[in-house]
Amino acid sequence: MRKIFAKPLNVLLLFVPIAIFAEIGHWNPVIIFLAAALAVVPLSGLLGDATEELAGRTGPRIGALLNATLGNAAELIITILALREGLYDLVRASITGSIIGNLLLVAGASLIVGGLKHGTQQFSRKDAGLNATLLILAAMVLVVPSLFSIAIEPARANIDNISVITAGVIIVLYVLSLIFGFTAKHAESVTREAAHVPHMSMRAAIIILVVSTLFIAGMSEVLVSAVGPMVTQIGISELFVGVILVPIIGNVAEHVVAIEVAAKNKMDLSMGIAVGSSLQIALFVAPLLVFISLLFGRTLDLEFTSFELIALMASCFIAAHVSVDGETNWLEGVMLVGLYIIIAVAFFFVPFATAVH
Repeated sequence: MRKIFAKPLNVLLLFVPIAIFAEIGHWNPVIIFLAAALAVVPLSGLLGDATEELAGRTGPRIGALLNATLGNAAELIITILALREGLYDLVRASITGSIIGNLLLVAGASLIVGGLKHGTQQFSRKDAGLNATLLILAAMVLVVPSLFSIAIEPARANIDNISVITAGVIIVLYVLSLIFGFTAKHAESVTREAAHVPHMSMRAAIIILVVSTLFIAGMSEVLVSAVGPMVTQIGISELFVGVILVPIIGNVAEHVVAIEVAAKNKMDLSMGIAVGSSLQIALFVAPLLVFISLLFGRTLDLEFTSFELIALMASCFIAAHVSVDGETNWLEGVMLVGLYIIIAVAFFFVPFATAVH
């Protein structure tokens, strides 16, 4: 337990009260946003530590699912609050940004760290093949509503209906993929993992998980309330905030866990977290947000910008190609991170270029 709270990252917990005072005192929106974002980082880290403790007692498949699910908790909270504030463009951008970030930045960083330490690393080829198929499926189903809109310029009601129906089908596909993953006979993991050494009791892990989630919810509300004023003040786009900043802030816990387990040569778990998180965002979180948006009186349609579609398709196809053979190395990781940097720069300049033209 002491090792968990002694991590240098937890110094950033000081930003929790700072963010609260900044919000109450109506400080500069940029300061409020940064303070809340920095507060979410260590809170997500604590959430990740508790999740890893629970995952370590279950095995790689269930562990990866736990890490992906609870690792997405912070971002899910942020996006629900954004829906409540009417920031639908931000939510759509965060969906694509999370998928892109996990497939390129997180997976890439994991491959670099693991590859430099252990050389060529291997993981279950059957799981990788299934995940690669699901990635391509996820890309296609998220693209359909946008292509429909581009093709025939339908009425808004049609787009909303297509989005709701698509969301329902996607959730069914995700649930069935989980059932298949846990019931079908797979080859055993190709890597031998060391026995899990517990750092805290189950009770302590659950308490930390619940408390950190509550604080993340509070900091997320502060962060979301500052987005609009901050975007106006410093001139960056809501698209860039959604695609790049929100996913990095919200997913920092699973980012760290995926890289750490890759360094320990646990590539089944590392790839399960990175790819599994992307699949969960595309096949569960995105459609879930569509249904949640109905509670706020306006449907979150799945109509993405052309820039988001291109980045999403490229990321899914490249990540599927890299992982399908069940082997990785540091060079493949460098390629993935390099592509992410290019996409991030493009999203930063796209709104300005569009405005000029």
